[in-house]
Amino acid sequence: MSTNTSEYGRLDPMSGSPMLESLEALVRAESPSNDLAACRRVLEVAIDIAARELDAPARVEEIEGRPVFWWGSKNPRIIILAHLDTVWPIGGYQPIWNVEGDVIRGPGVFDMKAGFIQALYALKNLPGGSENVALIATTDEETGSATSKNFIKEISAKAEAVLVLEASLDGKVKTGRKGTAMYQVVVKGLASHAGLEPEKGINATTEVAHIVLAMLALENPEHGTTVVPTTMQSGTSTNSVPDSAKLDIDVRSFSTNDLQRIDTAVRSLKPTISGATLEITGSINRPPLQPESTQELYLIAEKVAADIGIPPLGSAIVGGASDGNFAAAAGARVLDGLGAVGGGAHASHEWVSLKTLQPRSDFLNALLKELIK
Repeated sequence: MSTNTSEYGRLDPMSGSPMLESLEALVRAESPSNDLAACRRVLEVAIDIAARELDAPARVEEIEGRPVFWWGSKNPRIIILAHLDTVWPIGGYQPIWNVEGDVIRGPGVFDMKAGFIQALYALKNLPGGSENVALIATTDEETGSATSKNFIKEISAKAEAVLVLEASLDGKVKTGRKGTAMYQVVVKGLASHAGLEPEKGINATTEVAHIVLAMLALENPEHGTTVVPTTMQSGTSTNSVPDSAKLDIDVRSFSTNDLQRIDTAVRSLKPTISGATLEITGSINRPPLQPESTQELYLIAEKVAADIGIPPLGSAIVGGASDGNFAAAAGARVLDGLGAVGGGAHASHEWVSLKTLQPRSDFLNALLKELIK
C-alpha cells in the first residue's frame, strides 16, 4: 500500500517521503523474535532499503544461528546498535500500518523500527563513508539477546563509541538503565482429592505462594531493585490438590550487588512444605548501564544539538534494559535512547511522531560527524 494515504484514508503529511516509505516497508515485514523465517525476511527488506539509499551494500551475518544486519566497517570506530525483532506475533497488531496526522502506528514502529530507519538515513554523507561506522541490528533483543550478547560485547569492546537506537523517553536520551535477571521456578507436589483426602497431597499452589512472598521481601527501593512475580500457573482441576506449579520472576536493579544478592537467594530457595521439590532456572541477563558509561557521549550530544540549533535533548535514567547494557559492560562509551520519539512500546497504542523522524536522523548524522573527527 502506498504511504500517500493511511488505512483510514487520511492524507499523510509526509506523502512520498522515502524515509516514511522505508519505515512502512520495514513495519509491514512483521518480525517476532521467535519466528526465525520472519526475522530473515525483515533483514532482506532492510538490506534492500540500504541498497537503495546508501553508497555501500549491507549484508547478513550469522551469529549462533541467528541473522544480524550489518552495514559498514568490519572494524568500526563507531557502532550504531539496533534490533529489528519485535514482541508482536504476526497479525497481532492491527491495522498493521496507519498514519493519522503526526501519529504513525504499527507493530514495532516505536520499538524500534523507526530508530533503525532514522539511523540508516543518518549514514548519508559521512566523512569516509562506511570506513568508520557500522550499523548493526540483531534479531533476538526482545527475548534477552541470548545468542547475540557475547557478539555485542566483543564488537563493543573494540569501538570508540556505541550509539544505541532504542526509542527515546519523550525525546530524551537514556543515560542509565537497570540491569535485569529472569528466573522460573517449577514446583512439584503430589495430587490428591481436595475434598476426600487433601492431607495426602502436597500442595504446589501453597508452596509457590510462599515463594512469591519470599521474592517480594528481596526488593530494595534504595537501588530501585524490584523483584516481580509475573506469570504463574498451578493445578489442573478445581477439586484436586495441585501437584505442580510454575512461577516466572522479573528482577531489575541499578545495583550489580543487588542483582548478585538476589541471584544467590533465588538459587538457594528450599521448599517450605515437606515432600515438595523445586526446579530453578534463569540467571542475571543484563548488567546495569551506569551513568559513568554514558556521561562523556551525552555531553558531546548536547554540544552537537546546540551547534545545529535544536533544543537540548535532555536525559533520563530508566528501568528497562537494552543491548546498550552489554556494550557498557564491555567497557565502551555508550549513549542510548537515540531513536524514535513516540510511546507505547509493546502496547496496543504503540506510536511514533512523524514530524520527528527527519530531525532525529539529521541530529544523529551531525553527532556521527562530530565523533568521526
